[in-house]
Formats: sequence, C-alpha cells, structure tokens
Amino acid sequence: PTGYMENSISYSAIEDVQLLSWENAPKYCLQLTIPGGTVLLQAANSYLRDQWFHSLQWKKKIYKYKKVLSNPSRWEVVLKEIRTLVDMALTSPLQDDSIHQAPLEIVSKLLSENNNLTTQDHESIIVAIAPLLENNHPPPDLCEFFCKHCRERPRSMVVIEVFTPVVQRILKHNMDFGKCPRLRLFTQEYILALNELNAGMEVVKKFIQSMHGPTGQCPHPRVLPNLVAVCLAAIYSCYEEFINSRDNSPSLKEIRNGCQQQCDRKPNLPLRLLHTSPDLVSQEATLTESRLKPVIVTSNEIHVEVERNNTANQKMTANVGNDSEPNLIDCLMVSPTCSTMSIELSAQADRILGCYVEILKMLSDYDDWRPALASLLQPIPFPKEALAHEKFTKELKYVIQRFAEDPRQEVHSCLLSVRAGKDGWFQLYSPGGVACDDDGELFASMVHILMGSCYKTKKFLLSLAENKLGPCMLLALRGNQTMVEILCLMLEYNIIDNNDTQLQIISTLESTDVGKRMYEQLCDRQRELKELQRKGGPTRLTLPSKSTDADLARLLSSGSFGNLENLSLAFTNVTSACAEHLIKLPSLKQLNLWSTQFGDAGLRLLSEHLTMLQVLNLCETPVTDAGLLALSSMKSLCSLNMNSTKLSADTYEDLKVFL
Repeated sequence: PTGYMENSISYSAIEDVQLLSWENAPKYCLQLTIPGGTVLLQAANSYLRDQWFHSLQWKKKIYKYKKVLSNPSRWEVVLKEIRTLVDMALTSPLQDDSIHQAPLEIVSKLLSENNNLTTQDHESIIVAIAPLLENNHPPPDLCEFFCKHCRERPRSMVVIEVFTPVVQRILKHNMDFGKCPRLRLFTQEYILALNELNAGMEVVKKFIQSMHGPTGQCPHPRVLPNLVAVCLAAIYSCYEEFINSRDNSPSLKEIRNGCQQQCDRKPNLPLRLLHTSPDLVSQEATLTESRLKPVIVTSNEIHVEVERNNTANQKMTANVGNDSEPNLIDCLMVSPTCSTMSIELSAQADRILGCYVEILKMLSDYDDWRPALASLLQPIPFPKEALAHEKFTKELKYVIQRFAEDPRQEVHSCLLSVRAGKDGWFQLYSPGGVACDDDGELFASMVHILMGSCYKTKKFLLSLAENKLGPCMLLALRGNQTMVEILCLMLEYNIIDNNDTQLQIISTLESTDVGKRMYEQLCDRQRELKELQRKGGPTRLTLPSKSTDADLARLLSSGSFGNLENLSLAFTNVTSACAEHLIKLPSLKQLNLWSTQFGDAGLRLLSEHLTMLQVLNLCETPVTDAGLLALSSMKSLCSLNMNSTKLSADTYEDLKVFL
C-alpha cells in the first residue's frame, strides 16, 4: 500500500525499527515491524529519517521502562533498570527537554507509589538519577521525596554530594517559585539540612559564598531574589499557626480600637488580642480609675498582655468612629502604658527562624546584593506576628543597620515606606516602634543618612516634627550631634510654628556644648541673612568661566547680594554642592547653569527654597528625570531650558502638566 496511513499504530505494538536505504535511489525509509507484517515509512531526507528513527526508538523504550517499573518485584532489578534508563537518556542524540524529564517523572511516580523503601534504597535511587539532575529541575513529586530525605537524614552524604549542585542550579536558573513551589520547599529543606551538620551555620555561609562567587559582583542575577524568596517563605512558616488563626482574630482596626475579650473568641487559638467590653467603656467614660487591671490571655504557644490607662482609653474611644484601616506599624506601637507582646515559638520553628534570619544577615554583607535586598525588603514582606516577635526584630536589626550605613541612596532610601500612607523600617525601628530596643542609636543613624541624601528635606523634617519630635529632643539632650543638627534645621526652616515648642527646642540645644555651638552658628547665619537683605547689592552677576564651587562661595560671602535677581554660572565648573549657597539668595529669579556639572541633588534643593525663580537654563548639564521631576513644585517657573540633558519623553509630558 502507498499514500498516507489510514490507521494509527501504537508505540507498544512496534516490535522493531530498522533503517533502509538503496544504492541507486535516493530513498530514505524506515521499516517498522508490527504483528502481522511491516510498515515502510519514507522521509524527505536523511536528517528527517534519523530523527524519526531515534524518536521511535525512544518512545518504544520509554513504554518498556514504564511497564517494567510500574510493577516492581525485586529492587535490585529496579535499580538496574533505572540506571539503564538514565544512560539511555544521557546518550540519546535527541535534543528535547522531555528526553531527560520523562525518566525523572517515571522514577518520581515509582517513589510516590512505594513508601516502604529503606533508606539505602532511597540513596541508591538518588545517586542513580543524579546525572539527569545536573541540567534539569526535579519534578514536584521528586522534590517532595528529596525534602523527606533532607528531613530524615540531614547528615547523609547524598545531601552534600548530590543535592548541592541541584539546589545551585535551582537558585541560578529558577524564574518563579510561584509556578513551582516544591522547588522552593526543597531548597528550604536542603539549607536546613546543611544547618544540622556539625559546623552548622558555617556550612550555610560557605554555600552562600559559593552562590555569590569569588568576585565582587555575583554573575547570576536570579540567585539573590530566589534566596530571599526561600527566606521569606521559611520565616512565614514559623508563624503559620498564628497566621492561620487570623480568621478568628481581631482585624487591624479592632487592634487600634481595642481588643476583644476571651469569651468573644473561639477557644484554643494561638493568638488572642482583647476587645473593650461595655463595662470597660463605661469605666473609660467616668474616668474613676487611673488604671484598669491588666487582662492576660495565655495558651501553650503565645502570651498576650494588654494594659490600659485613662489616656490610652480616651484616645481609643476617640478613634472608634474612624472607619479607615490603621497602619500596620501603628497597630504594633509599644509603650509602657499600652501593650506588651511575647511570642513563644516551638523549638523547631525557633531553629528555622534563626537559620533564615542569619542568611538575611549574610546577604546584607555583600555590597553588590545590598541594593536589591533593600528593595525586596522595603515593603516589609513579613507577617505582623513576626513584627510583634521581639527575637525576630532584634535579629533583623543587623540587616536594617547595614542599610542605614550604606552611603548609596538606592539602599538607605528603602528604609522609608514604599508609598505614601504606609509605614517602613524607619518607623518600625524608631523610638516608640515595636522593634526599637535601644536608646535611639539606630534611629539617629537612619536620620543622619537620610538627611544626607533626602531631597525632600522640608517634608522629612516636617514628618519628624509631627511624629518624632520628642525622641529627637531627648537624643539631642544626650549630646547626639545628628539630632542637634535636626533641631537647628527645624528652627532655620521654620518647621515649628508653636512658640513654646521653639523655646523648648532652644533650651534643649543650649543644654549641651555641641548644641550651644550649633545654635550660635544658626543665629549668626540668620543675622548675616538679615543684614544681606537689608544692604541690597547688585541685581545681575556673571561668574568667569572655569570658576569652581569654592570661588562662588568665596564671592557670595564677600559682599551683599540680597537684591541679586540674575545669576549666570554658564561654562563654569560648579556642581550641585553650590546649591547650598544659591538657596541663600532670596531674590533670585534667573539662573543660568549652561554647560556645568550641576546635577539632580542640586535641583532638588533649589526646588525647595528658590520659590521666586522664573528662568532656569539647564542646557548640557548631567541632570536626569529624577531631578527634573522635582521642578514640578516650582510654580513661578516660566522658562526652562533642558536641551542636551537626559530628559525622557514621559518626564517631559509630566512637566508640561505641572509647569
């Protein structure tokens, strides 16, 4: 017969496959032997014929091994067949993902259907399929089998010799643990198995070093996100029992307004917060008692104690009518008269927590990983139960400290909230936050680094004045220089409107030597500014080309420029550092910065202080979108030259809307 096949032939029915060729005719054929005869297949060329041949051979053998391994009798024979199957997959000339995945799926199904294997059988099978795992992810069922082996035999040599390259490949090449969560779970169990070895965290540290590489820059961009995903999932699992009880625990709004009593909740849940009863509300209204008796709810895993006083109760009843959902950090604010929490984890959960928080510390020690790590942790991707756990926040403090010490803006800016209306690590570790366990040293460090690069200086100072003025004054009273500078800036920029508060800040500054010295310098600057404005001076000024920041500072300090309206710094060598002197020119309306090194940081400072500026020339300057967007607040700006800058089309459209 010729033409197309009318009936299909099952792979299991093929008894033999042979290559056929003729000397005088260019025919490329395959001969299939089936029960009752043979079938001749003709291909267009030798490449297609060989592809058919090897594919049919592969399918035929796969069906054979599926049949043999589906009903195992003796495990010696099964192990031999697995090795033969692996060798066949490795030597096949076919290039396809299924060539290696099919044997792994067969072995995975075999292991899932036979739970009575000995440990020796487990290890023999793992060693047999190890060559296939060098370039392939294990399927889900096989991952579960590997997880079980890591839990039951963490000190087995298989963990180090076989699992290590598998986990390394997962961390280097996996793109999304959400699509394959068992790969993440296997990686998590493998790291815990390393931690169970004699050297413990030293072994884990060497593994992290091997993933980063010996150079200063990790060559694999997926390693850090995957490691962080594993850490977050592991830490989440430590509090999973608490989290699962949320369906019967108070919401964030209930926590803000009060806590329910134990009788209003189902019993035996690990986390309980208490809600005000009518009796308590009536006591709050009459204010007959200075302090209510603490209410304590305990279970075998968590203890929650809530104390209330009249002040806290008045604030609570004032917020009862507020329907807005409170911020997470506000719900966890701790003070001696508000609430205290103590979470006790099981021994196993405590070991897991310690291991993975330690890994986060290791990751924060790598300079090239720190920016991405800070960005990944900026949204605070931890459950509220973890943030209420003193041990967790105390251990994580090292990571936050590393962020606060990093001079790069993309790192320390992640201490702030990811968007308006949300709290960030800065609020969590500031005095009054649940994670603050010192006298404000970390808070002062964060304020110092943020003030050094924060372009919204007035906005940041206003936020400190509204929420953290007390801690700032306390630290300044103890001689902290950063806080002394903050209080002086609040006075200089007129952040504080209340006269009594201003006098209190002045008294605080005068109580220490460093504060007294800086306050005197502030007063001198204010007197010089008033004198400058009184004397007047020229209205136009042009600096010679090649002038520097030091030349400009020397010139402005030598005379009176209170009336200066037009300043040209074109073709000079000034940088963003000169902005500190430019903002002291209150009458400036026209500023020419053509072909200078004036950058984004200077623009941000100008946008806050030079409110009367009307003409600005930034042609051929290194400014970018980040700095140009700050100009949107300058409502008096009439002319803006941005030729030959790094302005993007989107930023141009945004500026057209605001200016």
